Amino acid sequence: MKKGNVFAIAMFAGLLTITSCASKKDLDNCRLENKELSSNYQSTKEELAASKARVLSLEEQLSQAKAAYSQMQSSLDKSLTNANTNNVNISKLVDQINESNQYIRHLVEVKSKSDSLNMVLTNNLTRSLSKEEMKEVDVQVLKGVVYISLADNMLYKSGSYEINDRAAETLSKIAKIIMDYKDYEVLIEGNTDNVPVNASAASMKNIRNNWDLSCLRASSVVQALQTKYGVDPKRLTAGGRGEYNPVTKNDTEVGKQRNRRTQIIITPKLDQFMDLIDKAPENE
Repeated sequence: MKKGNVFAIAMFAGLLTITSCASKKDLDNCRLENKELSSNYQSTKEELAASKARVLSLEEQLSQAKAAYSQMQSSLDKSLTNANTNNVNISKLVDQINESNQYIRHLVEVKSKSDSLNMVLTNNLTRSLSKEEMKEVDVQVLKGVVYISLADNMLYKSGSYEINDRAAETLSKIAKIIMDYKDYEVLIEGNTDNVPVNASAASMKNIRNNWDLSCLRASSVVQALQTKYGVDPKRLTAGGRGEYNPVTKNDTEVGKQRNRRTQIIITPKLDQFMDLIDKAPENE
């Protein structure tokens, strides 16, 4: 073989060896790059998935925030509406309170005047009675009402409902006070102890029990005030309570004596109270 051919073959073989080495290196490089690209791709996919999850979370938070804002706005609008309504209601309530206070002041003034009149009435009555009469007459003012309590042995004949002569002067003084205070009603109330009446006694004829006795005694005082002392009968009322309104127990003679009494009760006229009611402020 010629030397030139041998050299050419050797050169070609060398080139093949060089080329083979270069291709292997490039392949390794490509494989490395491919691995890096695959890793980057996977990381990018994971980052993209995480980003999508964050976007979904943010969208959900935004939706919740919008719902909360809408609810807060609705509550605020409702609160403003209620506030306006409450302001109107408060204004009405203030007006009603002012009217009530004005009415209360009016009642206080009326009560004060009534109390003053009652005290004057009581003072005038007690000054007109003698010391002896005051021993058997009790005068009190309770809750705007004047109570004049008279013992039965001072007013009536023994075991009877007829008024005795001894009571005439005392009744005349009481009648004068009643006449001076024309704006008052007068209730005469008879009361007894718990001892049954003696139906066989002549003075108790036709009297069945203590109810009858208490009513008849009250009626006797009413008729005396009307016929002897000129008190308008339209102002007078007679009533009996029998043994059922005692001021103390009936277990002693002193207690029974206190319970056997006739009360003259002087009160403002009912129509005056009705006038006060009519003047009360009306609630809307």
